[in-house]
Amino acid sequence: MLSIQQNDLITRTGAGTPAGSLLRRYWQPAALVDEMSGNRPIKPVRLLGEDLVIFRDERGRYGLIGRRCPHRGTDLAYGRLEDGGLRCAFHGWLFDINGKCLETPAEPDDSNLCSNIRQKSYPVVEKSGILFAYLGPGEPPALPHFDCYVAPDSHTFAFKGMIDCNWLQSLEVGIDPVHTSFLHRFFHDEDPSQAYGKLFRDTSRDSDMPMSRIMREFTRPRIEVEPTAFGFRLVTLRQVSDRSTHVRVTNLMFPNAFILPMSREMTITQWHVPIDDQKHYWYAIFTSFGSPVDKDEMRRQRLALYQLPDYIPNKNKSNDYGFDPHEQEHETYTGMGADINVHDQWACESMGVIQDRTTEHLGMSDKAISAYRKLLREAIEQLGKGERPIMVLNPKQAASITGPAAIDGIGPADDWQGYWQKSETSKRQAASWTNGN
Repeated sequence: MLSIQQNDLITRTGAGTPAGSLLRRYWQPAALVDEMSGNRPIKPVRLLGEDLVIFRDERGRYGLIGRRCPHRGTDLAYGRLEDGGLRCAFHGWLFDINGKCLETPAEPDDSNLCSNIRQKSYPVVEKSGILFAYLGPGEPPALPHFDCYVAPDSHTFAFKGMIDCNWLQSLEVGIDPVHTSFLHRFFHDEDPSQAYGKLFRDTSRDSDMPMSRIMREFTRPRIEVEPTAFGFRLVTLRQVSDRSTHVRVTNLMFPNAFILPMSREMTITQWHVPIDDQKHYWYAIFTSFGSPVDKDEMRRQRLALYQLPDYIPNKNKSNDYGFDPHEQEHETYTGMGADINVHDQWACESMGVIQDRTTEHLGMSDKAISAYRKLLREAIEQLGKGERPIMVLNPKQAASITGPAAIDGIGPADDWQGYWQKSETSKRQAASWTNGN
C-alpha cells in the first residue's frame, strides 16, 4: 500500500505537479483524426487539466492553442476558420497554428497591439489516425519506431473512449495479466470466425483452443517482468499440459501506454491520457500484420457502443454498466455484456475517482503493477534532478526502438522464450509492410 503523499505523487497530473511535468515531456494523444472530419475541423480539448482547442487551418496544418481568447476570454472553440487561422467570433482576433496573433481588426490601422499578443500553443503531429500533442518545454522528443507509428495507414485504425476516473487506474488494469481470467471470463466460447475486432475472443495462435477458454481455465499464471529500453516486457505463462504452455507477451510503453496482442494478426497500442485528475480517455491504435484493417467494420462495431461527440460509453455508472444478474450466472463473469472495455471501465471506475491506494494489498500476481510504479517514481525523480527520463528520445535513439513483440500462443513448456521469439519473427516475415524487421 502507498501513503497519501505517494499516491498523490503518481496520480496528480495538473500543471506543475511532478507526474504532470513528466507526462508533458512526451507526445500525448489529443484527438482522433476522425473527430476533425467535416467542413469545420475545430474541437475543444481538455488535456492534462488544460482547456485547449485543436483546429486544422486552410492549408491542412493542425494547431493546438489555448481555448480562451487573450483579448477578453471568450471561447475560441466557437471561432471561425478563415484567413490562415482561427478567428475569435467576439472581436475577430485571428490566431495561427503557432498561437501568433495575425489580426486585431477592430484596432486602429497603426496599432501594434497584435504584434505583442501570443496565445498559448503546442505542436501537433498526426500518426496513424491520432493527433498527438507535446505540452512540455523545449524541443519535443522523437517518437520510437514502433509498429503502430510506422505501419501504413491501410493497416491501422484508431479509436478512443472516456473513462470517469483517474488515468493511473486504467493503465494499471491494462498491464495486469491476471484479471483477464476473471473480469473477462466468458462461460461459452464464441465462433472464432465471428471474432474480428474483438479481444480475447479469437483462437490462440498455434492452437485450436479459444483464448477465452484459456483465460477461463488457467487462472494462476507465472508472470515475468523484463526491463527494456521502452519500459518493460511482460510475459505471462499458463501451463496447459505437461508439455505445453500458453505464452502471452505484452509491453509497457513508458510513460502511459501498453502494447498487447489482440488476435492472430493484430496488435493494440493503448494510451491512458488524463483529461484532468478525475477523467481520462483511452486511445488505441489497432495494427494489422496481415490484411489491411477493415476500418468500416471496426468503426461500426465501436460507434454502436459510444455516444458522440465525447465518446462516452453507452454502458456506464448511470445505468449500472448494463448489469444483468441472469447473464452473470450463465454467460459472463461480470454480467455486463461481451464488450471487455465495459468490464475494464467498471473495474477502474468502481475504485473511486482517484483510487485510495493506502488501503490496497498487492500480491505476487501484481508484480507488473509494482514494477510500473517503481519506474514511474524513478522517472519523476530523474526529471526533478534535471536528468533525462526513460523514453525522452533523440532521433538516433528513437530509430533503435522498434517492434515490440506482442504474441499470444501455445508453445513448448521447456522453451517458451524460444517459442515467442520465433513466433514474432514469423509474424513479421509474413507481414507485407515490415520487410521482416
